[in-house]
Amino acid sequence: MVKPTDPCRVGLSGLGLAAGSMEKTHFLHFICGVLALLSFHVVKADDPYKFFTWTVTYGTIAPLGVPQQVILINGQFPGPRLDCVTNDNIVLNLINKLDEPFLLTWNGIKQRKNSWQDGVLGTNCPIPPNKNFTYNFQPKDQIGSYTYFPSTAIHRAAGGFGAINVYSRPLIPIPYPNPAGDFTLLIGDWYKTSHKALRQSLDSGKALPFPDGILINGQTHSSFSGDEGKTYKFRISNMGLLMTFNFRIQGHKIKAVEVEGSHVLQNSYDSIDVHVGQSLAVLVTLDQAPKDYYIVASTRFTEQVLTATATLHYSNSMAPVSGPVPVEPSLPFDWSMQQARTFRWNLTANAARPNPQGSFHYGKITPSETIVLANSAPLINGKARFSVNRVSYINPDTPLKLADYFNIPGVFSLNSIQSTPTEGPSYVATSVLSVSLHEFNEVIFQNDENSMQSWHLDGYDFWVVGFGSGKWSPASRKTYNLVDALTRHTTQVYPNSWTAIFISLDNQGMWNMRSAMWARQYLGQQFYLRVWNPIQSLANEYNIPSNALLCGKAARGS
Repeated sequence: MVKPTDPCRVGLSGLGLAAGSMEKTHFLHFICGVLALLSFHVVKADDPYKFFTWTVTYGTIAPLGVPQQVILINGQFPGPRLDCVTNDNIVLNLINKLDEPFLLTWNGIKQRKNSWQDGVLGTNCPIPPNKNFTYNFQPKDQIGSYTYFPSTAIHRAAGGFGAINVYSRPLIPIPYPNPAGDFTLLIGDWYKTSHKALRQSLDSGKALPFPDGILINGQTHSSFSGDEGKTYKFRISNMGLLMTFNFRIQGHKIKAVEVEGSHVLQNSYDSIDVHVGQSLAVLVTLDQAPKDYYIVASTRFTEQVLTATATLHYSNSMAPVSGPVPVEPSLPFDWSMQQARTFRWNLTANAARPNPQGSFHYGKITPSETIVLANSAPLINGKARFSVNRVSYINPDTPLKLADYFNIPGVFSLNSIQSTPTEGPSYVATSVLSVSLHEFNEVIFQNDENSMQSWHLDGYDFWVVGFGSGKWSPASRKTYNLVDALTRHTTQVYPNSWTAIFISLDNQGMWNMRSAMWARQYLGQQFYLRVWNPIQSLANEYNIPSNALLCGKAARGS
């Protein structure tokens, strides 16, 4: 074996340099100094691997005052916050101590070339009771505020969720001064009913009832403290099953700075609507009289308004929180849509890498294909279901990714869902839409129902280029934002309206496109996008992990 040459050990002659040369001696000393400095930095560099062991159990707590069974991770509700830095390698051993199979999905983490780690039933076998699975993934070239939650059954209604905060590398500046503190707020509707009872209700054809309350970090009352005159970051995520909420802080402006990994123009707001599955970060400056103030989250677009409050506590507070709780905006859908249009990409800010976010000129690319997805709520076999382009998705016993990898027939068929709506009754099927790697596609979410919708795509973020009322048509493209639309992984679609997105399909794999409203997802409002290149290459996609769980036909070898 040939060992690398160390010039500091072999000397000048060993490098083929003539002895007696003062200049070359100085040059050698310079090289040795550089190598010593580099070796010092390598030794001192942060470990790029972060290891976790999480155990999932049941526990009994009373978040709304009534004892109920919840899902804990390492005894915590919500689960542990997963803090990491761009491009860290996460090795997370998940031990399932529940009485049912279980999976976690990493909401907004792109899983570059690695849908094997996505943690949904189309890509992974669920972890059986008293078994474990080790996830191994990387937030490749990502920053920002994300979440994780159970993707199996209705487990999400019982907990098992938490925050993922991906921080910038130290040498990559953020477009605002470092805040004095960083707070995470997981907010969402909550039921006193157990997840098993909710699942039975959905299986019988009944809709989810109205929620019993709103929780902030699993509580009805919590407090966040800071010093007068300083600025703090609040990372806000909607972890609920059903409801949009409006977020506001009594007497304070909130400045949006990041939305699901995108730095945005730093507009200030009195309040912000956050839809199911969405995350964002705001800055709040403690510039008011030193006392305590309400932090408020309340449901939107509902006749009965549910409200949760927390406390913003000044460290030199002279008085407890007082006065009326700030009310939500009086104008519902129109106001919210207008606000959504004000969220814009900060084109001069760095992302996870030094290049500006706006260096990819999405608005100058002609889409390869236009896909129109219409959601509906049909009765199928006498039971309420939800569908996309007439197809209500059902999970096979074999994950689609395993069936694709092992060429197992009979699990799914390509193009089992149409790329545009068609007339006719809805039906159940395992729907997979095939697209080609490196296409650039336009997708329209058409909502002809009277309720809010929230759509999510695993493995990607996408440009939200337009919102509009009524039916989308090619003429609607005239209203698109082709300059500074932000990228995100979950977008809202207003009642009887449409939302348009652009996607650069650069991540091969089997990816779940779904309603973020979990009852709708559970009853069929989802499908899988198979992003494919027939030439197999590790440059496009990683091989199956050595620890992959096998189930269904993949386990039976047929």
